[in-house]
Amino acid sequence: MKIKISHATLLTLALFTAGYAQTLDKTKLDQFFDRLAEKNKAMGSLTIAKDGAVLYTRAIGYSQANETEKKPLTAANRFRIGSITKMFTAAMILQLVEEGKLKLTDTLDKFFPQVPNAGKITIVQILWHRSGIPNVKREQNSQRNVNTIPVTKDEMLALIAKATPDFEPDTKHSYSNSGYQILGLILEKVTGKPYGEALKERITSKIGLANTYLATGNIDVSKNEALTYMNFGDGWKPVSETHPSILFSAGAIVSTPNDMAKFIQALFDGKIVSKASLDQMKTIRDGEGSGMEPFTFAGKTFYGHTGGADNYGAWLMYQPEEKLAVAYTTNAKVYPVGDIMKGIMDIYYNKPFQIPAFESVAISTEVLDKYVGVYSPPDAPVKFTITRQGATLYAQPPGAGSAVPLEATAQDKFKIDNGTPAGIVFEFDAAKNQMTIKRSGGQRVFTKEK
Repeated sequence: MKIKISHATLLTLALFTAGYAQTLDKTKLDQFFDRLAEKNKAMGSLTIAKDGAVLYTRAIGYSQANETEKKPLTAANRFRIGSITKMFTAAMILQLVEEGKLKLTDTLDKFFPQVPNAGKITIVQILWHRSGIPNVKREQNSQRNVNTIPVTKDEMLALIAKATPDFEPDTKHSYSNSGYQILGLILEKVTGKPYGEALKERITSKIGLANTYLATGNIDVSKNEALTYMNFGDGWKPVSETHPSILFSAGAIVSTPNDMAKFIQALFDGKIVSKASLDQMKTIRDGEGSGMEPFTFAGKTFYGHTGGADNYGAWLMYQPEEKLAVAYTTNAKVYPVGDIMKGIMDIYYNKPFQIPAFESVAISTEVLDKYVGVYSPPDAPVKFTITRQGATLYAQPPGAGSAVPLEATAQDKFKIDNGTPAGIVFEFDAAKNQMTIKRSGGQRVFTKEK
C-alpha cells in the first residue's frame, strides 16, 4: 500500500530538517582565532571538513618571523606533524598484512632478532604500544644538542637492541616511539623500499596528497614549510630543530591540515586499508588503538592522533557517524593545543564557549619589587633570579640564557604558558620570602636569599 504525503507535509519536513542541520558559527571561530593571534597565544592552521568537503579553514601567525620580515601563515604552509606519522605507519603495516606479506602474530625475531625479547614481541603488540620496547635516546653531549644531529637507521636499531625492555611483552601499555621506528624498519625490509618511497606509493600518490612526505632534513622554507617558534611575551624566537632522522616512522612526516583531513577521510572510507584493518586501528586497549587514539568532544567519540616535538604540534581526528574531520597544525605552542581543540569543537557544536580574554592583572611596581630577588630550594644548588622591568616580572631559571616574562593572574600569582593546560605557575609569599613553582609534575618551594 502506498502512502500519499501532501506537499505541505513534505515542505514542513524539509524546513524542519534544514533547521536541524548543523550550522557552523564561522564568525565565532574567526573571533577565537583572532584573539589567539592578537594575544600571541598561538600560530597555526586549521581545517574542518565534512564528508570530504571543507567547511572552514583558518591560518594565524607567521611561517617566518625575524627582525626584518614576518611572513604570514597560509593554508598552503606545510608543518611537521610529529606522532600523527604513526597513523600512516600503522596503515602501511596493515596493508602488508592484507597483502599476506606480514601477519599480526609475526614475532620480531623474524626481522630483528638482536632486539631483546624479539622472539616474544609480535607486530600487533608493537602497534598497540604493548611490546615493552623502551623509548631510546642518544646520550646528551654537553657541547651540542644531540637532537640536532642526524642518526642513521643502523645507529637507531643498535640503540634499541642495547636497551633493557620496560616490561614483558603484552603485560602492560607504554607509548613507544622506538616501537614505531621498528615498524618503519620492518616496512622497509618487507617492501624493499625506503619509508618515504613506500609512503608515496602506498598512500600519498594513491589518494592525492601533494603536500605530505617524509622529512629528511631541517625545515625548508623554500618548500613552504613553517619554521618553529616560541613566545614568552618577548616576541617570537626560533626553536632549535630535532633532526627528522631521529623521529623517522614515529614522527617525521610533513603535511598540511587539508591533506591530513583528506587522509583521515580516505582512511575511514576504505581507500587506504580494509574495514577489518580500520577496525584493528580503532580497537582500543588501555586507551590506545593501533596507531590511533580516541578523543571525546561534546560527548562524541573521535578517532585520530596528536603529535609534537620541539615547539610544534598537530592534532587530527575524525567522527565516523558525522564524517567530520578536524585537522590543526601549529608551529608555536603557547596556549595549550588541547584547549584550542576544545574551543573549536564547542563552537562547532554550538556549545556555550567564552572566548578567553587573555588579560593580565595589573600589579603595582611596589608589590612587584617585593618579589624581586634570588631564590633557591633547600635541597639543590640551583638558583632562580626574579627581576622587574617596567610592570613585568621576569624569571631567569638556572643555566638559562635569558629571562622569561611572567604573566600576572593575581596579586601574588604569575604563570608561563608552556603548552600544558596549567602552564607553570609562580606563587609569591613576600612575608615568608618564599616562591613556589607549580607545574604538572608537582611543586617546589624556593626561599629568597638575603
